[in-house]
Amino acid sequence: MNFFSHLDENGDARMVDISAKDVTARMAVASGKISMSPECFTMLLGGTIPKGDVLSTARIAGIMAAKKTSDLIPMCHTLLLEKVKIVFEPDESSYSVGARCEVRLTGKTGAEMEALTGVSVALLTVYDMCKAVDKNMVISDICLQEKDGGKTGHYERKEN
Repeated sequence: MNFFSHLDENGDARMVDISAKDVTARMAVASGKISMSPECFTMLLGGTIPKGDVLSTARIAGIMAAKKTSDLIPMCHTLLLEKVKIVFEPDESSYSVGARCEVRLTGKTGAEMEALTGVSVALLTVYDMCKAVDKNMVISDICLQEKDGGKTGHYERKEN
């Protein structure tokens, strides 16, 4: 069995052939967070970041990125996404903003990369819009939380 599905028998890169796979409902959720200074956090929540509405802009950027994943990640299939949802959760105790990206579709391959790309770009957009206030921000903990559909079925992240 070849565990490196993006390599052919000669070791050359290839796109995985999904033509024989069944069409199923698929879902993936990814999350991450951005930590910042108390000053930046207060400004973000108060809507006083000079570049404008940070979280609304970051939400749009994350949705757009999820839709463009196959243009960014080599060998990803182009998927017809049916739902992309980005949710932000500010945490006042740690001066951080958590982000979650949920992706849903009906197709032959999963949406994990789309969810991970969506949450990553959403957090990068927060960084971009806030960097004039705080260049010390840290983006961290980007991971797949859950996926469902396809041959491997349901997966839910277990905290270590």
